[in-house]
Amino acid sequence: MDSIKPHAVCLPFPSQGHINPLMQLARLLHSRGFLITFVNSEFNDRRLVRSRGEEAVKGLPDFRFDALPDGLPPSDSDATQCVPALCDSTRKTCLAPFMELLSKLNSSPYVPPVTCIVCDGIMNFGTKAAQLIGVPYVQLWTSSAISFLGDLQYKELPQRGIVHSKMNTLLATGHLKCPLIGSLMMEGDKGHRIRRKALEWKKKAKAAVTVGGSSLTNFDRMIKEALRYS
Repeated sequence: MDSIKPHAVCLPFPSQGHINPLMQLARLLHSRGFLITFVNSEFNDRRLVRSRGEEAVKGLPDFRFDALPDGLPPSDSDATQCVPALCDSTRKTCLAPFMELLSKLNSSPYVPPVTCIVCDGIMNFGTKAAQLIGVPYVQLWTSSAISFLGDLQYKELPQRGIVHSKMNTLLATGHLKCPLIGSLMMEGDKGHRIRRKALEWKKKAKAAVTVGGSSLTNFDRMIKEALRYS
């Protein structure tokens, strides 16, 4: 293995709409000379093996696949996992096994040390891990730009009176009736969980554009920094 290659660990949120964009970015980095370790969840890793065979996760010497437990009970179900439960479990349980994976990679004689981490915008433990081992990182926000802006402005909606605490009034525009969004911001326990999750995503969206976040400038800085360490 060429020891001078920069080594990027790519960590997507374990669902298809997050894996595919980060895979595209990983391929671009690979084309720039990076060794890639792409980290799937163990659940998705098993699904890939069942559907496409062992070759699907075998990878190449410089484009590797690894797996991380997602913190949910073991399951062989061939279906999408519960997203709210997955968000909670990855946030609460994945830092420790991810640190173990990074330690394993850094002590391996077969790959160069990890020089940067590219993680999904809602997998914040990836940025903490990068800080702990002292390597640069970026976050990739995989949804649309307008969705990103929506997450940034979520708290502003009730503060400006656009969304009222009681969902029996019109929005400030007067054109969109509240029943149209009632299913997304309903009352009760489910509504509380959704609103709490939206506030968490707002914090993560802000973190992605601060110093060390995933702006284009910081991404270019990360590449230069990773190349300097290689």
